[in-house]
Amino acid sequence: MQKLIKNLGFWILVAMVAGIAAGVTMGESASVFAPLGTLFIQLIKMLVVPLVAVSIISGAATLGGSRSAGKIGVVSIGYIMLTTVISIIIAIFAGLIFKPGAGLSAESVGLINAAADASEAVANQAGFWQTIIGMIPANPIQAFAEGNILQIILFGLFLGFGIAAIESSKREKVIAGLNYILEALIWCIGKVMLVAPIGVFGLMAEATGTFGFDVLIKVANLLWVDLLAVLVMGLVIYPLTISLLSRVPIKEFFHQMTRPQIIAFSTASSMATLPVTMSACDNMGISKQVSGFVVPLGATINMTGNAIYYTLVALFFAQFYGIELTVAHYVAITVTASLGSIGQAGVPGPTLMVVAVLASAGIPIEGLPLLYALDRVFDMIRTVLNITGDAACAAVTDRLAAE
Repeated sequence: MQKLIKNLGFWILVAMVAGIAAGVTMGESASVFAPLGTLFIQLIKMLVVPLVAVSIISGAATLGGSRSAGKIGVVSIGYIMLTTVISIIIAIFAGLIFKPGAGLSAESVGLINAAADASEAVANQAGFWQTIIGMIPANPIQAFAEGNILQIILFGLFLGFGIAAIESSKREKVIAGLNYILEALIWCIGKVMLVAPIGVFGLMAEATGTFGFDVLIKVANLLWVDLLAVLVMGLVIYPLTISLLSRVPIKEFFHQMTRPQIIAFSTASSMATLPVTMSACDNMGISKQVSGFVVPLGATINMTGNAIYYTLVALFFAQFYGIELTVAHYVAITVTASLGSIGQAGVPGPTLMVVAVLASAGIPIEGLPLLYALDRVFDMIRTVLNITGDAACAAVTDRLAAE
């Protein structure tokens, strides 16, 4: 019982049920609770830019520094990048085919201003080449002030690789400093998430009072589409790469991965599952040199489950707000989801990187707390795919790096 009382996910669930009850009881007058959701959204926005910036700079510096690992580093990072892009493409197709956010307008759930802002953003959205050129910040400080996510990411990559290029003793100190800042930001996120139940209650009360249970059905639609995309990646793409590019038999791979997957599902943490995943790789016959490098690296930057989730959430809210996405939008979503997933730490909890993906395509984030009630379920699903990808990467690297 004590563990349950201290569990944030439990209180978010309680807040969701209470908000639904308040909405059903009070009807449209439940909109009085709307400021609670707004407060939570503002707190999230406060942390998005520094979190994205520090994560990307630290991640790029770490990746750049991995050149010392030679062929193992090149092969593993190449595999991670390729599978991340493939996972995003799968998510885009799943979102376009099944349209989880279609049929429910933002106006219907009391997000009229956000919907109007979305329409204006789409009208002002630049074309493909303008978007590519616009990714380069003429003034990085201005990009930070305006919260231009794509420009922040590009600048962060350049700075991170620049840090990776300096001599080892200096680089390690800078990366350590960035990681300390990241720890501080994660602490801030933890404190902000303490008010998540209040925000979820306010949003659920308003949404249910205004529109009813249809809004919850739409969130459930997103869940099964996300699960479908994860299954395609985990049961088709990864096995295909393992059978074609590694020495490990598919049956043996999944037999050894059963225990890590169960632990990943229950803890929703790639880091917590790390020792078990490494043990499974050893049992598959993967060299300790490879598994010792690739699996910890993968637990930090190999997040295909997150990439799928970010992309589907972007498409969900684009459909929700009635936004017609252009090629430029998809470029922005792909770039930000790829790099955002790499910058996401392998720890459980609602991820704020999805905010960066939405912002990069000009999609409002006001409806985001709708997903927090089911975030733990999303988190468990994507973590299973993440650690499966870590082991698949180790299996592939073990063969290709040895040739």
